[in-house]
Amino acid sequence: MAASDRTDRFEHVPTAMVYDTFAETATQLTGLYVHLSDTAPTAEERERWWQTVMHLRNTKRAVPAHDRAQLIAHIQRWQAELSRLEGDRG
Repeated sequence: MAASDRTDRFEHVPTAMVYDTFAETATQLTGLYVHLSDTAPTAEERERWWQTVMHLRNTKRAVPAHDRAQLIAHIQRWQAELSRLEGDRG
């Protein structure tokens, strides 16, 4: 799917619903990061995943709820990360 196709899917979607998708995607990714932290084989890896959780939380808080471009960019980035990590887990 081309980048414009991914952006176009939000063309007629109200900003509030784009924000809901943004928040839900962040929640799904947070859950996966927490799981990876909880099941990490070493304390170092556990801490690395936990810091990733904190970074995601801070990023989510920093994005203005009315900034469609940022919301969509993060949705795309986070969905790609979810796909990558879920693929890695097999």
